[in-house]
Amino acid sequence: MALNIPGGEFLTGSLDVISQSLTIPVLIILLVIVIISIITLGGAIAEYTSRKKVPVGTIRDLIYDINAAESVDALKGVISRANIPKAQKRALMEIASSESLGKDSREALARKLFEFEEEKTLSTLQKTDIITRIGPTLGLMGTLIPMGPGLAALGAGDINTLANSLTVAFNTTIVGIGSGALCYFIGKVRSGWYDRYLSDLDALMDAVLDYMNK
Repeated sequence: MALNIPGGEFLTGSLDVISQSLTIPVLIILLVIVIISIITLGGAIAEYTSRKKVPVGTIRDLIYDINAAESVDALKGVISRANIPKAQKRALMEIASSESLGKDSREALARKLFEFEEEKTLSTLQKTDIITRIGPTLGLMGTLIPMGPGLAALGAGDINTLANSLTVAFNTTIVGIGSGALCYFIGKVRSGWYDRYLSDLDALMDAVLDYMNK
């Protein structure tokens, strides 16, 4: 054991100080995670109520209308009247306004616009992904850190200190796992929304590019 080797007591004492010094930071971070999780849940609910739900039939009809447009101005009119999210309209209008560009440059512009929309969705999902990963980890740390003093108190017959340590341990576990589970659910739901959004945008961009490259 570490205590039976030279310097063992110093090493174990140092580790004990380090682990106990992490208690307050872990509790603070867990509290911040809970607040962020609640705000994220509210944001997801607001996004659900405000997001424009576009059926597959609408995208299909829009592709036909784009292909049947008689001029670039008519194409812009089709896009402006389309029942799709504003961000998609802006991207499609920018491609439709790229008459001065060559085919390769126009396709490069379309790729860049698509990547920009993709980055926005990934940035939103990244926040919940981080909490999904670190929430349970911090919960586990908050569980194990108080157990050392708690077990030491049990050996000394101090039941009150043991009870306090167990309370902190269980609370941090619940908070960490609960926040991680909530953000995992939100992330999965949003991922489905954004996959559909990007799929629709990709199809519409291809239709506009096909028209512009005629």
